[in-house]
Amino acid sequence: MLADQLAALNTHYASSYISFDLVNITRTVNRIWATSDTPAEQLAMKRALRQGGYGALNIYFMTSVTDEDSGGAVNGQCPFPTTVRPGSDEFYSDGCMVLHEKVPGGRSEGTTATHEVGHWFGLLHTFQGGCTGAGDRVDDTPAERTPSRGCNITRDTCPNQQGYDPVTNFMDYSPG
Repeated sequence: MLADQLAALNTHYASSYISFDLVNITRTVNRIWATSDTPAEQLAMKRALRQGGYGALNIYFMTSVTDEDSGGAVNGQCPFPTTVRPGSDEFYSDGCMVLHEKVPGGRSEGTTATHEVGHWFGLLHTFQGGCTGAGDRVDDTPAERTPSRGCNITRDTCPNQQGYDPVTNFMDYSPG
């Protein structure tokens, strides 16, 4: 499943000329880390498991993922890039957490990791700021007022803006 996830990431990012190489897989059984719901538990896990420098993408597949801002359950979470000092909490906080069942062969085709890695690259959601906001920060992404929950390709929540809502964009919430 992890090889399939890597293949999905490489397929999803190919048009951007981005590819990923698998360097290492580790498996850790730790009930607290697998279901960590506090920033302190998540930081402890990442401090113990992180590999590589700040440019190395670490993805943690977990049995549950909790949003550190809202405290609610989510499919994944990944921090935006920032300037960090090696060894700092911000350095170790880097890395994406993805619900384990959202890998290819689970309940998804690997799009959750693709979405979260987009945040790791600094992309916002397509609907960020609504019809007048920055969207995902990519100029050719049409404006979208609210996240989509389906794949209605003629959905148009910003009729005064050019283009239909980007419901097939990985940075939206459409299922994939």
